[in-house]
Amino acid sequence: MSDVQRYLLKVDEDKSGAQRIAEETAESLVSKTKSLIDVVQSLGEYINDEDASIRSKAVTYLSQVISALPDTTLSRQQIQVLCQFLCDRIEDGGAVSGLKSLQGLRRFNQDVAVMTFRALTEHFQDLMIRPHSQRLQILELLNELMLNHRAALKNLGDDAIVGITDLVSGEKDPRSLMIIFSVLHVIMVEWDVAAKAETLFDSAFCYFPITFRPPPDDPYGITAQDLKNRLRSCISASSHFASFAFPQLLEKLDSTSPNVKKDVLRTLTACASSYNVATVSKWSNTLWDSLKDEILNVQEEDLAEDSLVTLQAIATRLGKDLTSTGQTTHLARYLKSITKECVEQLQEPQHMKAKPAGHILSSLAATSSIALYLIVKGVVPSLLTLYQDANSIASQKSLLEVMVQIFNAAVVLDETLGMAHTSTDADNPLVPFKDRFFELFSQALMSTPSEEVTFRIVALKGLIRLCQVRSYLQNSEIGMVVQYLDEIVLTEDPSGREDVKNEAIQALVEVSRLKPHLIMDITFPAFMANLPDQPAKDQTDYIITLEGLARLSVEKSISETLIRRLLSKLESVLPTDGPASYVQALLSTIDYVLTRRDLATDSSLSSYHEKIVVPYVRKAALASVGSGPQALVEVTTLEILGRLVGRIICALDEHKRRSVAIETYSLFTEEGTPFKPILYRQDIPQKQRLTMILSTWILASVGQAADALYTVADDVHIDSLLNELTRLAILERIHPIQHYILKQISLLVNRSSTSKDLIHALSIMKDPFKAAKTDSTSAIDVTPVTFWIAKALLLRLSNTQEVLEHILGLLSDKLHGPASARGFALLLAPDEIISNQYGANIRLLAKQKVFSICVPKIAAGFRAADASTKPNYLIALSGILKDVPTEVTMTEIATLLPLLLQSLDLPDQQVKAATIESLVTISQESPAAVEGHVSSLVNRLLQAAAKPAENTAIFPRRVKDSVLLPYRSGIIKGILSVLDDPKRHVRKMAVECRAAWTNMDEPDAEG
Repeated sequence: MSDVQRYLLKVDEDKSGAQRIAEETAESLVSKTKSLIDVVQSLGEYINDEDASIRSKAVTYLSQVISALPDTTLSRQQIQVLCQFLCDRIEDGGAVSGLKSLQGLRRFNQDVAVMTFRALTEHFQDLMIRPHSQRLQILELLNELMLNHRAALKNLGDDAIVGITDLVSGEKDPRSLMIIFSVLHVIMVEWDVAAKAETLFDSAFCYFPITFRPPPDDPYGITAQDLKNRLRSCISASSHFASFAFPQLLEKLDSTSPNVKKDVLRTLTACASSYNVATVSKWSNTLWDSLKDEILNVQEEDLAEDSLVTLQAIATRLGKDLTSTGQTTHLARYLKSITKECVEQLQEPQHMKAKPAGHILSSLAATSSIALYLIVKGVVPSLLTLYQDANSIASQKSLLEVMVQIFNAAVVLDETLGMAHTSTDADNPLVPFKDRFFELFSQALMSTPSEEVTFRIVALKGLIRLCQVRSYLQNSEIGMVVQYLDEIVLTEDPSGREDVKNEAIQALVEVSRLKPHLIMDITFPAFMANLPDQPAKDQTDYIITLEGLARLSVEKSISETLIRRLLSKLESVLPTDGPASYVQALLSTIDYVLTRRDLATDSSLSSYHEKIVVPYVRKAALASVGSGPQALVEVTTLEILGRLVGRIICALDEHKRRSVAIETYSLFTEEGTPFKPILYRQDIPQKQRLTMILSTWILASVGQAADALYTVADDVHIDSLLNELTRLAILERIHPIQHYILKQISLLVNRSSTSKDLIHALSIMKDPFKAAKTDSTSAIDVTPVTFWIAKALLLRLSNTQEVLEHILGLLSDKLHGPASARGFALLLAPDEIISNQYGANIRLLAKQKVFSICVPKIAAGFRAADASTKPNYLIALSGILKDVPTEVTMTEIATLLPLLLQSLDLPDQQVKAATIESLVTISQESPAAVEGHVSSLVNRLLQAAAKPAENTAIFPRRVKDSVLLPYRSGIIKGILSVLDDPKRHVRKMAVECRAAWTNMDEPDAEG
């Protein structure tokens, strides 16, 4: 039995087995145990069979044999014979596959490529009525020929163009279209298409605009944008298409579909960027006349922006490599009609078309230095005259805005060209107007009544842009601008005009990037002089000064100078025992400046440690025993100072952090000083106990180096430290102090490295009194200790089940159950100190694990609880939900919804607010889930709104209208009482809620 017979018997039931037979035949040809003539002759009776399926299988067998052959097996003559054989039978299945394999062989020459191409174009004129799989295979062969044998096809000239365009017309499948557009693009770009330009253009443009939408889960990943981009590259491929493309595209610009118009504009942009300069120039005025209304009479912002981009593309193309500012260039002729039109629109500066006209001018001016020159020369004299003749502040403001837009274009050009700026006739067209501009904008800023806020802001922005134009203003002129800005920040009454001050500070920041020495020479002395040594009790004007200084600290040299001067100011303020708020403001400013620095690589880090951390922590410690400025032992001051020193310590190397860790409780004080560490002492005064705030920040910032604190000769004393901190936390009655002691406990537990330490932490969590060696009494609430330790363990997923079972069991306690319920809000809440920044051990799945264990147990506990303890479970649930990601909560939505509904009945407003927030999320993510509970939700939300008004507009536009309609009138009536609430934000939410329900569409509104 011959190989072909075996193949034909096998192919229907075992395709892979049939493939192996073809591969065996190929191996025989390679080993020369069979000849090619033998293989072809063995096909004889099957290749001429009346049954088309048998002919197809026989040709497929031959194709698979060819595809299995090495590249050099077949001679040039054999390839030609096989190619002729397959071309004669090209309509039989498998022949195209064989030709694809042949054309990839090295000895497949140009003559054979032409033979194959002619067979395709002659036999498949009806290609579009054939099955898609066959069409795709034929187009892939055409693409392969174009890729590997382009020269042979190109030599056919117009015959090839006609053959290809006839072959590919009428296709709809996206995969085939991607191939067609690629083939056409090669022809359009590389061949001489002048004689057949219209034919080629029509073959591509007939598919415009693309309206394809990929089906869900499309396995091929072809998007409408892919097709649009490839079609766009065809339409813009040759300047010969201009006379066909521009008229037809502009005609489609009248479409009522925004998507079609957007596609047209982006295609016009591609054409303007690709066609040659002469062609673009010929059509430039036609395009301007067609596009200007889209911008001047803007209806859709996106379409106006795309139209502007098209006009920019034309200007960029016409200005490419242009160095002359003559009026006869293509660019000059294009801009002449545009500037004329825009100046006409600016005659009425307050008209709606004036602002878009300014956008047009600035956008085109930013395309090249020549365009900027032509627009400045054509527009600025008229602008200055119009400004001089303007009879209102509003008109002057509109004209200033246009000038600022032109300055923006100059700045953009400078940034774009940079040092690559080439010499032209238009180095800086703004120079002749410099003095006039500077005078005009200075007067507008400094001589206009302060009530004209928006006008002055425009003037301020104009001055800053003038400062930013390359080599335009002198240092003395920029220095004058800096003085103006300093005066606005420091001396103007801020009431009602904060916007001007904020803009002035931001402008100083911009100048600091350009001319940092002017800021240090002019602004710093002025600002520092405005800072008092001892402010009055109610004085707060220094805050704006410090805010300005902080925002100016962009450049390293400026920030270092600022920190030195602020530390000097602190040294002069502290001895006077001035207001603590002033000390806090100075420390906060230093902290803000350091947040903008990469301290880990900062060469001044060691200096910050020596000049800030050590001395100020020591000063605070001594102040706590009456030997220093009392402003340093205020709670807020210690928190700010702790955050500041913590930021610096975090950046220190391991060795320095270990040396700092040893000072966690001694706070850099020396033996013999009045201050003594807090630990293991009794009856400590409150001010000394406040230093635990600093100790907490230090402990957090040293990270794992904290083991230096409680390790002596390898004997670890963390157990005793935890016990002592627990004792202090239980006995402490001042909330801020207790809060920070609890954070210390949580830090130590969370960063513990041995199982022994974790076991000890668990024992403290379960019985804090025992660890603290303190008498248990019902009057003392130890739940804070329990929950801060629980938080530490849960975040690292240590003993999770045991921890959760213990704290969930506390919810049934009638005495401490409510406090325990509120403690659940702490477990997953973000914390500044128990965080990754300070080396906390936080596992990625911690929230998900806690949620998945807690929710079912809370639901079960709620069902089993008596009436007095049921609220505890709902409050605990609320505390958990507020910090769990939405995608996690949605997994338990069936369990959660009934509990959330009952949570709305609780009197606790925080719980109620958190519950409503959860319901908002659920209604957004899974509207269908709440449809069955709408009645209960509506009633409860209305009751909630009748007290402190909550936003009840969470269902319209989310839940189906048909479900909500029965409740609309009741809700609108129920919300009326809230419309008169004394709080403005409550009234605002009530109005929004009423509007949402009033404007809700009827169920059949879209039908």
